[in-house]
Amino acid sequence: MITLKTEKQIEGIRKSAKILASLHRELNVVLKEGITTKKIDQFCYDFIVGHNAIPAFLGYMDYPASACISVNEEVIHGIPSKRVLCDGDIVSIDLGVILNGYFSDAAQTIIIGNAEPETAKLVQVTKECLEAAIKAADTGKRISDISRAVFNHANKNGYGVVREYCGHGVGLALHEEPQIANYVSAGQNPRIRPGMVLAIEPMINMGSRKIVHLDDGWTVITADSLPSAHWEHTIAVHKDHIEVLTAF
Repeated sequence: MITLKTEKQIEGIRKSAKILASLHRELNVVLKEGITTKKIDQFCYDFIVGHNAIPAFLGYMDYPASACISVNEEVIHGIPSKRVLCDGDIVSIDLGVILNGYFSDAAQTIIIGNAEPETAKLVQVTKECLEAAIKAADTGKRISDISRAVFNHANKNGYGVVREYCGHGVGLALHEEPQIANYVSAGQNPRIRPGMVLAIEPMINMGSRKIVHLDDGWTVITADSLPSAHWEHTIAVHKDHIEVLTAF
C-alpha cells in the first residue's frame, strides 16, 4: 500500500532531508585521496548524531555501518573498511537519516582527484538519469514514466541499467511502496499523486547490467568489474510541483 503523506509529515521528512543534504555537501570536501572508507563512515555517524538524528542504515537488517560506501566496480552496499581511496577512484555514498521518526535517503558518486574521461562521463550521465527521472515525476503520470526516463538516457549512452535493485517510497519508513525500477517492468504501475514521497536512485554500470553479490552478504559489484555509479534523491510530489527534499 502506498502511503500519501500529509503536509505535516512532509515537513518532518523535509527537516530530516535537510540534515542529509548538508552531510552530502560536506562529503564533497571530506573525500580526498588517502582517506579510508571507515573514516568517512565515522564522519557520517558523527555528523548525523551531532544533528540529533539517527543513521537510518546502521543496524538495518544488521547492516554494520552508517553509510554504504561503494568504490569503482562496487555498485551498492559497500561496507566501510580500511580501504584507502586513491586518485581516480569513484566513490558512491548512500546515506539515510531518521529525525523524529521521519526518514530521508540520498546518494551521490564522488570522483577522487582525476578520473579517466570515460569514468567521469559515467558519473555525469548517471546524475543526468536522476535529473531526467525527477522531471518525469509529474502528478498524473505513472511510475513507469520515471523508470523510462532513467533507462532511455542510460541506454542512449551505452550503459547497463541494474535491474535487481530499485528506488522506493520513503518517509515514514526507510523502504515503502511503490518500488521504482530503473527500467520499464511488467509490475505494478501506479499513478503519481500528490503526497507521494519517493527515493529515486539510478544505478548505472559502464558495461553489462549484470551484477554479483560478494560473500560479505552486502556488497554488490559489476559482473564484468567495470565501474558503476549511483545517484539518489528523496522527492515530494505536490499538486503543482516536485520538491527535491535532499537537494545539495
